Amino acid sequence: MEFSRRRLLETSGTTLAYSLLAPAWAQQVDAPPAPKAKPDPYADGVLVAGEPPLPIPGAFTFAVLPDTQFYAENFPQTFTAQTNWIATNRQQRRIAGVFHLGDITNNNTAQEWENAQASMRVLTAAKIPCCMVPGNHDYGPGGKGSDRTTRLNDYFSIADLRRRKEWGGSYDREPDRLENTYQLLEAEGRKFLILGLEFGPRADVVRWANEVAGAHRGHEIVLLTHAFVYHDNTRYDWRQFGSLQSSNPHSYKMAKTSGQDVSDGEDLWRNLVSRHGNFILTINGHVGPDGLGRLTSPAADGRGIPQTLVNFQFRPQGGDGWLRLIEMRPDGTAQTYDYSPTRGQRNESDQNQFLLKLPPIHG
Repeated sequence: MEFSRRRLLETSGTTLAYSLLAPAWAQQVDAPPAPKAKPDPYADGVLVAGEPPLPIPGAFTFAVLPDTQFYAENFPQTFTAQTNWIATNRQQRRIAGVFHLGDITNNNTAQEWENAQASMRVLTAAKIPCCMVPGNHDYGPGGKGSDRTTRLNDYFSIADLRRRKEWGGSYDREPDRLENTYQLLEAEGRKFLILGLEFGPRADVVRWANEVAGAHRGHEIVLLTHAFVYHDNTRYDWRQFGSLQSSNPHSYKMAKTSGQDVSDGEDLWRNLVSRHGNFILTINGHVGPDGLGRLTSPAADGRGIPQTLVNFQFRPQGGDGWLRLIEMRPDGTAQTYDYSPTRGQRNESDQNQFLLKLPPIHG
């Protein structure tokens, strides 16, 4: 008796029967796709074991902490490892100051601010001058940058800063707040004014900053603010690029509800930095994907002013502990090194280790 194929399958119920009688195309079973290899987060890096060289004779160092937001949220031990390394190496590296570029926290929560406070307290205890600015994630409910409410002043004290010899002052219409301040540092016979401005500075803050710069013509000015240079080596420029540049201060709710009373990089360049004869450098964080960028532009007086972006938050574990060391040399140059005390490595790629020519100042 001849069985039909259907009858055989119904009565046997076996895989063998199906494999014998099914057409060839039905017997082919696709293998599951191989899992995609994760991209190497350091494919663009040149990682070398060990610390950067010590400063040359007559040089000193500024240490830069960019975007610690994920450390404050999830990896506070990494944040503290950075500040411990800075404090431990203060003498041999002649560290004259530490610059925090904003996004101190990720969600502007009490716990994150407590973590940040604990890590930064290491530097305060070592009496190292620290200059901090808020980023967009330090503002508004959930750190969304929807308004200018921040917990910064609840966890860091302007009263403590006023007792420090390097204290300069704060925004004259908000004298008891830390969002906009300046400090006066001296190292190797050079006088610096470190000007820290809020995320997307308001027009009146820029008015105040111009007055401060004009009153300190004998100081070399370094501008710290969260958003200035974009990752493609241009400045943030809302008028020219609009939303083509992601996360411009003009795109945030705080801008839309204030009649666009914010400044991006181009606004600050035109209305502040390029107008004075004593700005020598700008440093910002904020944007990815690689978080690195720089350009040099001629100011009104023809001096070329370097502007730099550094932000490691997109590296593994919120940034892998990377910080930037800027060695200020007596010949008017600045050698940049990026180093991770948690990895024990420096990154010698052209984007991470380079020499800047700083302009001379004039009154």
